[in-house]
Amino acid sequence: MIAMPLTRKQAMNTAEVLSTAVPYIQQFVGKTIVIKYGGNAMTDEKLKQSFARDIVMMKLIGLNPIVVHGGGPQIGSLLEQLNIESHFINGMRVTDSKTMDVVQMVLGGLVNKEIVGLINQNGGKAIGLTGKDGNLLKATKLKVKHKTPEMSVPEIIDIGHVGEVQSVNTELLNMLTSSDYIPVIAPIGVDKAGTSYNINADLVAGKVAEVLCAEKLILLTNISGLLNKEGEVLTGLTTAQVDALIADGTIHGGMLPKIGCALNAVKSGVNSAHIIDGRVEHSCLLEIFTDEGVGTLITREETAGTTQA
Repeated sequence: MIAMPLTRKQAMNTAEVLSTAVPYIQQFVGKTIVIKYGGNAMTDEKLKQSFARDIVMMKLIGLNPIVVHGGGPQIGSLLEQLNIESHFINGMRVTDSKTMDVVQMVLGGLVNKEIVGLINQNGGKAIGLTGKDGNLLKATKLKVKHKTPEMSVPEIIDIGHVGEVQSVNTELLNMLTSSDYIPVIAPIGVDKAGTSYNINADLVAGKVAEVLCAEKLILLTNISGLLNKEGEVLTGLTTAQVDALIADGTIHGGMLPKIGCALNAVKSGVNSAHIIDGRVEHSCLLEIFTDEGVGTLITREETAGTTQA
C-alpha cells in the first residue's frame, strides 16, 4: 500500500506524534499485547483497515501483538440463512452439532481469514489459527448453572458445544511471535476426545494474556469504556477499585463478564487491562501510545481513579 504524499504541516504533525510516542515504544518493546477484536471494529470497513494498520505498526516497532477475535453477528447471520434457530441462555448461544459446524465455518474460516488478509495486505505477517491447530486451546465443556428463588440448589443446564479454556499451548505462540508472525486466533477449543467447543472470545483473550504474562490485555468494545453512575468514563482503576464498583452496583448487567475477564487477567499477572472504544479509528495505538487513551485502564498499582471528559 503506497501512502499519499503529506503536506509540510501534516508531516510536522506526524513527526510530533511519533516523537511523543517514543517513551511508550521504549517501555513496551519486546512485550506481548493480546487484543480481543470484535464489535463495530469488525464490521465497519474504515475501522477494519484502521485496526489492521494498528496491529502492523505494533509489530514493526517491536511489540508482539496477538489477536483473538469473535464473530457472533456473522454466526447469527449464517444460521439465519440456513434456517437454524438460535437460543441463548445467560447470554451464551446454545450450540448443538449443526450450530457448531456453522461456528467453525464462520470463525475458523470466513472471519479468521478476512482478518489475516487485512493484516497481510497492510504489510504484516499474520497467520490464522483455531484452538484446534497445534492443540493451541485445550477445552472442557462449560457447565451452566441456573437458579430461581424456588430452587434449593441450582440446576445444571447443557448448552451443547460451549466450552472454557483448560490450557493454552504457549510454545506454539512463542514460536510464532519470535518468528515475526502475528497470531490471529479463532476461539474454538478441543478436548482430549477431539470434541470441538465454541468459547467466548473475551475469555480466550484473557487466558492467553494470563499464561503468556502479557504486558497488556486490550478488549475492543462498542462503548467508550467503563462508566460511572454519572455516565463519565472511568480510567486509572486498580483491581480493588473495580471490585468496589461491582459491589456497589456501578458495574452490572452485560458489562460484568467483560470486566470480570479484565479483572481476572490483571489479578493473574497481566500488567494492565484496557476496555477501549473500538468505534474510534486507531483506538489501539491511541490507548497504548498516548496519555489520554480511549477507554478504561485497569492495573494492580495503587493509583487514584480518574474520569475522562
